[in-house]
Amino acid sequence: MGASLAGIRACVFDAYGTLFDYASAAARCSDVLGEQVAPLTALWREKQLQYTWLRSLQGHYVEFSQVTSDALEFALAAFRLSDPALHARLMSLYGRLECFPEVPAMLAMLKAAGLRTAILSNGSPAMLAAAVAHARLTHFFDAVLSVDVVGVYKPHPRVYQLAVDRLGIPPAAICFLSSNGWDAYAASAFGMQVVWCNRYGQPPERLPGTPAAEINSLAQLPALVGA
Repeated sequence: MGASLAGIRACVFDAYGTLFDYASAAARCSDVLGEQVAPLTALWREKQLQYTWLRSLQGHYVEFSQVTSDALEFALAAFRLSDPALHARLMSLYGRLECFPEVPAMLAMLKAAGLRTAILSNGSPAMLAAAVAHARLTHFFDAVLSVDVVGVYKPHPRVYQLAVDRLGIPPAAICFLSSNGWDAYAASAFGMQVVWCNRYGQPPERLPGTPAAEINSLAQLPALVGA
């Protein structure tokens, strides 16, 4: 898990895959998708991330809701499931993702310890507001920050700078949490103290940056930051 982190004043979380289970949308359509739930989820997620990176490189930014819809359209077509009604149902469910079970208690411990908390996500403001409200987590966060402010997706350094500017805390005093290895490494290269929540058993990235600690559940976070 790693040694305790020193000097942390705020914990900043990625949203999708870290706080919210992006697989829960397709899982609630198992009546239609059957055994295709897992492979469809994987392809949807893969294309969603690819489109954020490609749009950032091309300079063609659109909100994450559009990226998510485009990625889903691709995935459904790949599985020969091009169905407007199914697309609409999955997009609606993506707006009401389930949070991982340990999240509420973990956030309560951080707040009780006097730490500031925020979300820093690719998600559009409306998507993030809906997810946070659905999970009844609104009161836990001091800020919910979207890349929409800077018009470019992670892992651009301008995204991580958003948290520094909004919280008024230097990078080294921020503990950044992500389940995405590429995101964790990028935040570390930016200068944040990073805890990689490696839920999916991924190998280490071959990228700049080194996470300060690695965990497999956010339930392990409070002990690392003295909460």
